[in-house]
Amino acid sequence: MSPTPQPRPPCIVLGLETQIGLGLVRELGRAGVTVIGIAYDPDAIGLSSRYLARKLVITQPRSPELIAAIVALGEELGPCCLIAVSEVNMGWLAQNRHAFGRVRPVVPTPETLTMVLDKQRTLQAAREVGIAVPETAEPTSMAEAEALAARFHFPAVLKWKDPNAIARKLGPAGLELLKAEYVYTPAEFLAAAARYQPVGEWPMVQAYCPGTGLGQFFYMHKGQAVRRFQHLRVAEWPPEGGFSSVCDAVPLDQHADLQEQSIALLRHIGWEGVAMVEYRWDAATGRAVLMEINGRYWGSFPLAVQCGAGFGVISYALESGLDMPVLPPVRWGQRCRMVSTELKRLVRICLQPGKIVDRTFPVRPVAEVWRFVRDFFRPGVGYYVWNAGDPQPFYTDVKNLLRKVIRR
Repeated sequence: MSPTPQPRPPCIVLGLETQIGLGLVRELGRAGVTVIGIAYDPDAIGLSSRYLARKLVITQPRSPELIAAIVALGEELGPCCLIAVSEVNMGWLAQNRHAFGRVRPVVPTPETLTMVLDKQRTLQAAREVGIAVPETAEPTSMAEAEALAARFHFPAVLKWKDPNAIARKLGPAGLELLKAEYVYTPAEFLAAAARYQPVGEWPMVQAYCPGTGLGQFFYMHKGQAVRRFQHLRVAEWPPEGGFSSVCDAVPLDQHADLQEQSIALLRHIGWEGVAMVEYRWDAATGRAVLMEINGRYWGSFPLAVQCGAGFGVISYALESGLDMPVLPPVRWGQRCRMVSTELKRLVRICLQPGKIVDRTFPVRPVAEVWRFVRDFFRPGVGYYVWNAGDPQPFYTDVKNLLRKVIRR
């Protein structure tokens, strides 16, 4: 007599505005999970996916209205889990984790999440387990910035240790949140530091590290990495470094020692669930330097979905009290791309090279255009948004882009 199959509760996904939430909806829906999607924007691309069983639009983010809607879903559907995409949503869910009735948010403890969001604490934890980190300093006054300018080894990249927290202070002061700002001399650094005197806070100063973005991804469960994946960035936006606009899946027999170091780091901080450990890897020297940990689903998540990594399915199953799913081997030799971001990148490289702030970035317009065109015909190439089996999100994305162009 065959065993009775386990009941499969639904899963709620919060945050359908980007390709990340869309990737989660597609992965879970294809696995036969009933997916309920919640978006803040009625034009969110994930709302168009055919894999959504139900969709809700709550226009007030992280509000009592949203809490009430989640509680009502739990009363109707029974115990189920909720997976969020953004760090802001995860922080809000973690702080209010007991307010959602029968719905269980998939979030780490507030303390662990805070540690991962604080880049200085992340770098310190990495040093403690023997991972290479860039030379980093964090001035707390203009006087400290001036002293640092006299001794630091430039060039450097300026980064905020907690971008989500500082954004709330920069906006009222009329300052733009810059994810990364390159400075090449003490004078350039001091000019940038002076800009932040009105808010009384300064970004971290991090020595520039040459190389390519290497992301390693894990699902940690009870201290064990139950699933692994990694990718190498082919192209980024902005061109000098940011997030992946094109990336390749990298077989797990490469960078194996570094994977073990990444797992040791996640164990050291007590991380559970999905995480991305990001490095700058220099192919010329073989040296990898830690940039940060993203304790959430990452921007290039559609590549993991394309390769069958199954991170969303694992999270759903384990957080729903089901058995660890049996997943097929990951498909390697795959590439994933976001064409709209690639086009912006090509415009910058071909027509606006003077706006590329990293002076070491090799500007090669012909090679970039040729790779862009060739990828349309290369086997194993997928797309962040477009999918032939679920095309409507792509059309919604195009409509949204056209609307933005018309408004401008």
